Amino acid sequence: MPRAAIAFVRIVEAVNYRIGRIAMYLFLVLAGVLLWSVITKAFFRPALWTQEMAQFTMVGYFVLGGAYSLMLNAHVRMDLLYGHWSPRRRAVIDSMTVLALIFFLAVTLWGGVESTIYAFEVGERSRTVWRPYMAPIKIVICVGVLLMLLQSIAFLIRDIATLRGERI
Repeated sequence: MPRAAIAFVRIVEAVNYRIGRIAMYLFLVLAGVLLWSVITKAFFRPALWTQEMAQFTMVGYFVLGGAYSLMLNAHVRMDLLYGHWSPRRRAVIDSMTVLALIFFLAVTLWGGVESTIYAFEVGERSRTVWRPYMAPIKIVICVGVLLMLLQSIAFLIRDIATLRGERI
């Protein structure tokens, strides 16, 4: 494999590893927001922002951790036949299916960027009582989708290397 391809795979996986490890702590932020929600509902006037902030935090946790779980092969996979195949046969099937994933993620990223640009142009806000700006969460979603797209391309490069009899 060309050195640039190997470097691309290593850089993408290093970035996804670090961001994934950081994103894991968003679960603690989520727990804190929900705890605050419970406390304010029980003892004070309920906070208007907690439900939506919990949703935004969960979206960040899920989307930013997506590439990390892809990298670790921690995603759900039907293993009826796949587990019994040789590494070469898996690479053939994976290299075909990852193309569909790359297409899906590219279209999703395109739509996400368009939506984020719109959110900046019009100052889009949520339709709730709290009315937070939507651009920050849309940026997080776009970054997460971009990381998954890059990880999918890294998978394709790994599969091509496997088909060539090489390891990355």
